[in-house]
Amino acid sequence: MGVRPPSNDELLSLARQCGVTVATSEVAYYQRMLAAGFENHSLLDSLPDELPPQRYPRTAGYAPSAGEDPHHIWYRKTAIQGAPQGPLRGKRIALKDNIQLAGVAMMNGSSLLEGFVPEFDATLVTRMLDAGAEIAGKVHCENLCMSGGSYTNASGPVHNPHRRGYSAGGSSSGSAAVVAAGEADMAIGGDQGGSIRLPASVCGIVGMKPTYGLVPYTGIMPIEVSIDHAGPMTANVADNALLLEVIAGDDGIDPRQRSPQVHKYTEALGRDVAGMRVALLREGFEVPAMEAVVHERVRAAAQRLRTLGVEVTEVSMPLHAIAGRLSSPILAEGALRTLFWGDGWGSSRSDLYSLALMDHFRAWRHRADELSDAGKLMLLSATHVANQHGGRYYAKAMNVMRRVRAGYDQLLQAHDLLLMPTAPMRATPLPQPGEDREALLKRFAPLSANTRPFNVTHHPAMSVPCGMADGLPVGMMLVGRHFDEPALYRLAHAFEQAVDWKRH
Repeated sequence: MGVRPPSNDELLSLARQCGVTVATSEVAYYQRMLAAGFENHSLLDSLPDELPPQRYPRTAGYAPSAGEDPHHIWYRKTAIQGAPQGPLRGKRIALKDNIQLAGVAMMNGSSLLEGFVPEFDATLVTRMLDAGAEIAGKVHCENLCMSGGSYTNASGPVHNPHRRGYSAGGSSSGSAAVVAAGEADMAIGGDQGGSIRLPASVCGIVGMKPTYGLVPYTGIMPIEVSIDHAGPMTANVADNALLLEVIAGDDGIDPRQRSPQVHKYTEALGRDVAGMRVALLREGFEVPAMEAVVHERVRAAAQRLRTLGVEVTEVSMPLHAIAGRLSSPILAEGALRTLFWGDGWGSSRSDLYSLALMDHFRAWRHRADELSDAGKLMLLSATHVANQHGGRYYAKAMNVMRRVRAGYDQLLQAHDLLLMPTAPMRATPLPQPGEDREALLKRFAPLSANTRPFNVTHHPAMSVPCGMADGLPVGMMLVGRHFDEPALYRLAHAFEQAVDWKRH
């Protein structure tokens, strides 16, 4: 490939772009010096890309017909068999379509990635196959993972299995729907603002956003490195704990991981919860668009925990009411540098880079009209802020969120877990043709008020189904201390065993 040195006109344009004054008499000098430096790039072109080998045979899979896929869940169906023995033997697992699966097409919900085929497996894919799992395929997600509504995928909306025509949440819409529909035993989702927990809530499954850095993100298309999380989405708590056991732990590559504390999560199941201390966070029940029935179901779940001997105390942390808003610049401005100008992968970190994805996604610069409305608004907003202020708002948000994190940590010194609704509302109808675009975006905007803060503060958070209302699920969110996932599984499993949530 090689880097072509700039022509005379290109050099002068480049100098103007960089604010460097280059006299006409200096053009040849700069061209010679740049060409000499580009010889290092030519050397790199002559070397292999140092990608991990594909260890398990597979085919490219296929796109199912509408008759086979009535909820529009699947992007590609596969049947990739893992090791003959292991803790996941017999489990069929679906992958959110921002996760690389070598040889199987990936679009991450966007037409910009149509035709891209990954060259290597994400770390967690290899771990699941090593544990005996079958990879059942790739499931649809929101366009570049930038929505919670399940309607922005370039190929069409994902329907909620509980009620066709209703949202399955997002951005891990297919991951939640495939489990809720019983078409896979388990799924992997990704979460930068609630994208595991929100679809888990509205589809009635268990969704875990682990502590930041517990699960390697290697081989997964990012949005913003400081808030990227991947985690298990399952029909029950026991399966969730089992899957996390398999995928957790340092892989020696992902820079998000800094000596993560790994536990045997299944050992937390079945333990007595009497005496556990839970803080019911008042502000979590007062977020915008809170449905009365969601408020009631989650408080009823808290009361049920009391009957199990759990000490539930209502507490207040005023900063929670604005924590989601404070974190917005981190998501938007981080995405600008990592996802957009970083060609879908970013830089400035020691990582395993998908060169093929970066080359493919670079085309967004000429096809930005194919972005969803949410993607366009994020790109325009973050670019405008960067043009006017550089990175100061991203930086200040990071600084302020340390105080928010300290507030949650203080509550968690006196309590084992925090409790609040996952989403303020149940599943809502999918958009109709001609529906007002502004009203549509505003309808889904409040969804992440409770979930988004914990992506930045890095606390583990799990959505557990706790009730039904008019045939639609309600989710309860539990939040724990960093790397104390066992406490979440202990309480969630006890609740699950004591309550038939579909009848409450």
